[in-house]
Amino acid sequence: MTVRIVTDSSCDLSADEIERHQITVVPLTIRFGDEEFTDGQDLSAEQFYAKMADSAELPSTAAPSPGAFEAAFRGLAGEGAEAVVCLNLSFALSATGESAQAAARAARGEVDVRVVDSGKVSAGLGIMVMAAAAAAEAGHSADEIEAQLADLKDRVFIYGVLDTLENLKRGGRIGAAQALLGSALSIKPCVDLTSGAVEEAGKQRTRGKARQWLAAQIAQAGELEHLAVAHGGADDIDAFVASLGQSPARNPLTVALIGPVVGTHAGPGVIAAAYVPASQ
Repeated sequence: MTVRIVTDSSCDLSADEIERHQITVVPLTIRFGDEEFTDGQDLSAEQFYAKMADSAELPSTAAPSPGAFEAAFRGLAGEGAEAVVCLNLSFALSATGESAQAAARAARGEVDVRVVDSGKVSAGLGIMVMAAAAAAEAGHSADEIEAQLADLKDRVFIYGVLDTLENLKRGGRIGAAQALLGSALSIKPCVDLTSGAVEEAGKQRTRGKARQWLAAQIAQAGELEHLAVAHGGADDIDAFVASLGQSPARNPLTVALIGPVVGTHAGPGVIAAAYVPASQ
């Protein structure tokens, strides 16, 4: 069986990774007031952060239409795919998964589409997408890939440190981290995104201590299979990576720029770490 992998543009994978593993990415939309941009097509991550810094109002995001996913599914079927596994960002944070599900229903009878809620965002979603692509390349069936992703979902942890809560608050994604809003302005919020929603994980008095806190979460996890770091144009990202010392992960450490989708809600300067503890 030929299985192809589809995801959305919040996965924050590089263009090289996407092309090399034949991953189909359905983009979300970014809006700055009346201006609308297709993520990754007419607005790069670098352009997004520059525009957000110059904009008087915060950007917003919109999920892809069901038609965009439907076109992707049917296109892959036309290329010979017998099944499609579509892995999307956390359903708790976006309507993207609902669009994919509607498209899967519309394509029923033409191609077997499995829509999977990753329960993750950014680098966490990226880890799962790459695992799905590797399984598809190895000839695994859609059933096998679904089962592997269900197991992996419970093993991917994501923590982040924010420079501001304003974006989460304005975008309505602050969730269980609402209590952080009462903190002093100088406090640097720490969040846990492992569950697929934003949860408070602590607060630090300085940016440096926030970085130390994030590094400690990684160190406490012990030996890792994967470690991926992502950031929102943070000027101290090199200092954070250096603080990790020799990577504890069996696979190479990856460092990526968070794209416009997650960057819209996490804000500039965010640093996040997604990791998978090694199996015992």
